[in-house]
Amino acid sequence: MRVVIGQGSCGIASGAKKTEAEFIRLIEKEHLSNVTVDKTGCIGTCYLEPVVDVYGDDGSLQARYVKVHEDRVREIVEKHLIGGEIDTDDLIPEKDAAILAGQKRIVLRNCGRINPEHIEEYIREGGYQAAEKVLSGMTAGEVIEEIKTAGLRGRGGAGFPTWFKWNAARNNEGTQKYIVCNADEGDPGAFMDRSVLEGDPHSVLEGLIIGGYAIGASEGIIYVRAEYPLAIERLTIALEQAREKGFLGKNIFRSGWDFDIRIKAGAGAFVCGEETALIASLEGERGMPRLKPPFPAQKGYWQKPTNINNVETLANVAWIIANGGEAFAAYGTEKSPGTKVFALAGKVKKGGLAEVPMGLPLKDVIFGTGGGIKEDKQFKAVQMGGPSGGCIPAELIDTPVTYEDINKTGAIVGSGGMIVMDESTCMVDMARYFLDFTRKESCGKCNYCRIGTRRMLEILERITNGEGRDGDIELLEELSMKVREGAMCGLGQTAPNPILTTLKYFRNEYEDHIYRHTCTAKSCKSLLTYHITEACRGCTLCARNCPVHAITGKVKEQHVIDTDACIKCGKCMESCNFNAIEIR
Repeated sequence: MRVVIGQGSCGIASGAKKTEAEFIRLIEKEHLSNVTVDKTGCIGTCYLEPVVDVYGDDGSLQARYVKVHEDRVREIVEKHLIGGEIDTDDLIPEKDAAILAGQKRIVLRNCGRINPEHIEEYIREGGYQAAEKVLSGMTAGEVIEEIKTAGLRGRGGAGFPTWFKWNAARNNEGTQKYIVCNADEGDPGAFMDRSVLEGDPHSVLEGLIIGGYAIGASEGIIYVRAEYPLAIERLTIALEQAREKGFLGKNIFRSGWDFDIRIKAGAGAFVCGEETALIASLEGERGMPRLKPPFPAQKGYWQKPTNINNVETLANVAWIIANGGEAFAAYGTEKSPGTKVFALAGKVKKGGLAEVPMGLPLKDVIFGTGGGIKEDKQFKAVQMGGPSGGCIPAELIDTPVTYEDINKTGAIVGSGGMIVMDESTCMVDMARYFLDFTRKESCGKCNYCRIGTRRMLEILERITNGEGRDGDIELLEELSMKVREGAMCGLGQTAPNPILTTLKYFRNEYEDHIYRHTCTAKSCKSLLTYHITEACRGCTLCARNCPVHAITGKVKEQHVIDTDACIKCGKCMESCNFNAIEIR
């Protein structure tokens, strides 16, 4: 019998290490020599961590337990491991199990199923067979043609055809070429790449091997953000194991071809998600973009032909080679084939990862896989594509998740982050948040991005502080278009997207802030006032808890808040037992 504990970053943050220690302690105490304890990555249900799977001696899954904190371990040990009876109290709910079963997993095929630190488990699942197939009997052209048949598009942003990038690097002459994995995942709320690297690092290495062979590279580089220590640790282990097996290094797979991979830990600059800025960082320079052309496929790392793909793109490659491009293209739509991994975050009930076929309506992802909105509040919008994307409103909830359909809304699929918002989210403040992020992350190389994002942010801050002026909306629109057209790289060119989409779909909220000095979502503190209603019983709790003594009134009589003295801390509302305080 085998106990497998999910130990991705989300599981560890939820207490999986303590759960593991308690299982080991009790198994040793009870002398259960037939039971082993193992680890795996995240299966995607981050909201249910720590997750514990129990497998029988025949390798079949007997039970999946969720939210197994250390105080629940004893019951599972006594009931299941000793008594042979499944502990139904901690089992995964049927609805959540059905959601998992309903996904089509290609990128996440091994996440939550294998120990990412044991190469033998990856090999057992068919790992490295695709690389061996390529190196033993396929030409580079045939590999690229298979990727073309699959229709695989880059999963890191704009969805550029992968085969085209590979072919461009292959056709550029050079004795030295490089293939780079972009694992510099920087979008707020995005954690797809991290989960794949933590749960199935060998799938990315195999994708790099195949891609390196296709373009004629001799070296692969994984550029991963330093804030992902667990991903780096497991990648390092995977690289060492692959070299020991002869899958990396000299004469790999006895093919006569030399290829190796190394890790470069980045400093966490969002702009390094842009290809030329990433290359500059690899070369030891400050991460700043370069003018294109020449493109990286022509002159990239050290001016040599270079191909750059993100983690999810590369994790698809081995599956495509093993199963055929047509099998991949059978999922999704004609122009957006395959599956896509999404990270659900924000005001959604079931936050985590989901891999679904492209073309599924947003509604199915948010309300099906994501379980709907927390506290059953009204769905308002979803931000797709991170700071480079845009807000999609509730009236467009039936939009299919394809590159073309999402682009029509003004957003982008991007790397797959979905920040879900409800009725309590102020869209002006949301635009301000993302502009603040891109302004800080701007490398400052070009004036439009360095100064333009600052000016736009100043206007948004003024509006959310209740100091908006007539003409601010028009000025935001003008600045957005100028920054979009004049910025040098993708960071600046897409920075105005959150503003433009919120102005397009939620212009009334901007007008409310500027002309009526109200925040419809009751989110912007400067525009709020606290009032005590007739429901007040005069208990004096609110007055006693007010830190600035802005509340007055006699015992058993309705109290009053001095709105000029009030600092809007919310202490009065927290302490009131009669729901007698409202925000206007």
